[in-house]
Amino acid sequence: QVQLVESGGGLVQAGDSLRLSCAASGLSFSTSVMGWFRQAPGKEREFVAAISWRGVNTYYADSVKGRFTISRDNAKNTVYLRMNSLKPEDTAVYYCAARSGSEILAHTPSWYAYWGQGTQVTVSS
Repeated sequence: QVQLVESGGGLVQAGDSLRLSCAASGLSFSTSVMGWFRQAPGKEREFVAAISWRGVNTYYADSVKGRFTISRDNAKNTVYLRMNSLKPEDTAVYYCAARSGSEILAHTPSWYAYWGQGTQVTVSS
């Protein structure tokens, strides 16, 4: 049974930083592309970032490029999202996603097979 468990969300002020973590189990983590998505109230789920198996390749949404950094620790089966210079428009539930057996860094939610339950990030102005 695959489980993705996010943590690290919270309430911060604009300009602050947060680091989200996603602990994975029940899948071959080292051969899984990992992604982060977010969903704000009343909006569709949108892509944030993705990372390849060994962390060599990364892919970011334009809205977070230069502020967010995705990374992974295959020894700990964990993927991270470091978020700097947070803005009120970054407020959303952040989800971790995974797809095993392919190295495509996709931005479409339907490509990912597994999802976490989400963690809330709220940025006040």
